[in-house]
Amino acid sequence: MNLQQLRYVVATAEHRTMTDAARSLYIAQPALSRAIRDLERELGMTLFARSGRGVVVTAQGRRVVKLAREALDAVHEIEGLANHSGVTEAELRIASTPSLEPGLAGRLLPAYAAEHPGVRVHIVRCDGRDSVVSAIRDQRADLGLTDLPVPTDLITHPLERQEIVLISPPGLDLPNPVPMGKLHGMRLALPARGSMRRRELDAMFGKYSVSPVVVLETDERNGWLNAVRAGQASLLWYRGLAEQASRAGLIVRSLEPAVRRVIAVVHARRRLPLIAQDFLATAEKGTAA
Repeated sequence: MNLQQLRYVVATAEHRTMTDAARSLYIAQPALSRAIRDLERELGMTLFARSGRGVVVTAQGRRVVKLAREALDAVHEIEGLANHSGVTEAELRIASTPSLEPGLAGRLLPAYAAEHPGVRVHIVRCDGRDSVVSAIRDQRADLGLTDLPVPTDLITHPLERQEIVLISPPGLDLPNPVPMGKLHGMRLALPARGSMRRRELDAMFGKYSVSPVVVLETDERNGWLNAVRAGQASLLWYRGLAEQASRAGLIVRSLEPAVRRVIAVVHARRRLPLIAQDFLATAEKGTAA
């Protein structure tokens, strides 16, 4: 068994379908299926059993997957030790949503860079929370910065609570804070239908029995802002971006009752590389301060 086979086993267990696992590994699905069958013959055991259109891990397979994860984590940690020794430049990959990236770049990264100047941080830009989760699962990022909740296969480290505010074009006759009932019939730019964030907003609208007029449905941040700047709609967004909106001449108002989301660093259920552990310690220290 080699490292490549270990990666194949872990990816298949995480994605539960050969097609999705092959896509995350950038190989053809038949090639992955053959590799898994070859490994099963080599070990003399069945690791995965077919279940409908996917696969399930067998009892023997669960033990192999656990050991495979530990082996890969050990390899990553050895690589991290080499990076810390200064032989090569270490790179930390952090996935972030557009709404949270300014806070990441403005507060967390400078604090981390001051303590770890030899580490290069690469921000993996994601459209939203779903994309952050995918980047972590596909191992395109070591850590993710997003709002909660996320699926339970990820570990979360809450950092702060951010307020959701209403950002509107000037000229609207609205109080501050804005009662939830005022959202009824309001023209809003919303995330794409079917996305996790859109489902949460729709649940909030249902809770308060309001039905806004949806002017724009997109996960593109610039599309939201352009609609507000053009006077076409209002937007529900984080308080952390209120200063940016105010500079653009837009009006920022709180909601009543207030709505807040927990912001967290998230990662897969495996041992983190040392540079990722260091970043998490810096982030949590900054929160405590």
